[in-house]
Amino acid sequence: MTKKIAFFLSAIVCFGIVSCNTEDASGTKKSLTKAVFNPDSLAIVELMRAQESAWNFGNVEGFMKPYWKSDSLQFIGKKGLTLGWQKTLDNYKQSYPDKAAMGRLDFTNLHIEILDEEAAFVVGRWQLSRIANTLSGHYTLLWKKMNNKWVIAADHSS
Repeated sequence: MTKKIAFFLSAIVCFGIVSCNTEDASGTKKSLTKAVFNPDSLAIVELMRAQESAWNFGNVEGFMKPYWKSDSLQFIGKKGLTLGWQKTLDNYKQSYPDKAAMGRLDFTNLHIEILDEEAAFVVGRWQLSRIANTLSGHYTLLWKKMNNKWVIAADHSS
């Protein structure tokens, strides 16, 4: 590790707060998260950034990677409760059949609360920008650490 990187990480730990930024389509920086620094919070932020990236490349399967690949996955949306990873994937594919329908996804105003060593609660806002329209809403995610890997066990998006 270079001295500059080590210094930067030490500074983050000393201040105790980390603010991660992302850019919107115009290149304007916006806050993705404000969370107490710890490896679990940062791991979740990185997984969610990877989700944004996969979605924005039209890759629904890539977007679904952080979801718990189980029949017990819970997704709650405007149509109600969906149980199971495969059913959730099928619903996404039906609702967003191509890249144009998928548009550009951005997560913002993210708040991460690490509940214990194996659970985290995340609240934030999503925005889907498309040529025809822009949709937005909020989400709550229950993340669980399984086999030393963070996964989304429940997603309530509205």
